[in-house]
Amino acid sequence: TGASGHLGQRVLCHLIDTLKVSPQQVIATTRKPDSLAAWAARGVDVRAADFDNEASLVRAFQGAGRVLLISTDADASGQRVQQHQRAIAAAENSGVEHLIYTSMPDPQRSLVLFAPDHAETEAALSASQLSSWTVLRNHWYFENLQMLLPSVMERGGKWFSAAGDGKVADIARDDLALAAAHELANPSPGKTTYTISGAQAFTAAEQAQQLSSAIGKPIQFIPVSPEDLLRGMIRGGVPEHFAQLLASFDANVAAGQMGHVSADFEKITGRKPQPFADWLAANRAALSGS
Repeated sequence: TGASGHLGQRVLCHLIDTLKVSPQQVIATTRKPDSLAAWAARGVDVRAADFDNEASLVRAFQGAGRVLLISTDADASGQRVQQHQRAIAAAENSGVEHLIYTSMPDPQRSLVLFAPDHAETEAALSASQLSSWTVLRNHWYFENLQMLLPSVMERGGKWFSAAGDGKVADIARDDLALAAAHELANPSPGKTTYTISGAQAFTAAEQAQQLSSAIGKPIQFIPVSPEDLLRGMIRGGVPEHFAQLLASFDANVAAGQMGHVSADFEKITGRKPQPFADWLAANRAALSGS
């Protein structure tokens, strides 16, 4: 599902180009089938799917043995959980044998505002009639730094953070896609939960230092309180609900919830995840705006 998104596109690439799964064995579902015309031309079965319509999902999943449920981006209260519940029910009704879900680290204890959506989805999966499933508790993307960096540079290289000394074990989005593709091609037996992290955890101050070295521009890490961070974002024009979400990310890091380094990625794929330094080097031009 979500095959037209950034993660979904990379999963398709790894399934077909890395793992050599025949395109004729792959169903790609999306709200925008036209956006996957290039994959359809390669033989992928592209189908429309609407997460607000269970019958649509049943049709989209028909004939599928395994389904990768990429969590949706709905932000209305309860909407994401309802969408995921419909997808799980549709998988049951379509005879799907194995469902893989992209969750987040320890959603039951996380301070991130949308964590309950993932916790409830995991609970729905556990309560389902599906005989086997995999939960991929994905750490944050390195790529999130590409969204953060412009605002940091607009403030003269000042990175205000309430993450304190908490660490993040971020990972490249492409590696998360590779792990998901492996689980689709060769799913783990039974009911399994993995935590998919990078190989090393860093504080925000350490990330800022490495990012500064990579792009050749000074970035100053400035620790602030969660309250000051929230007020600053709102004064800067960030909508309050989104500012609260961003502040919850830092609170979660400060609480030590995002620093766990797991070997599960290597267990699934047979190789280690891309190091942060290598990702920075590979993306230096995009990060520096050159």
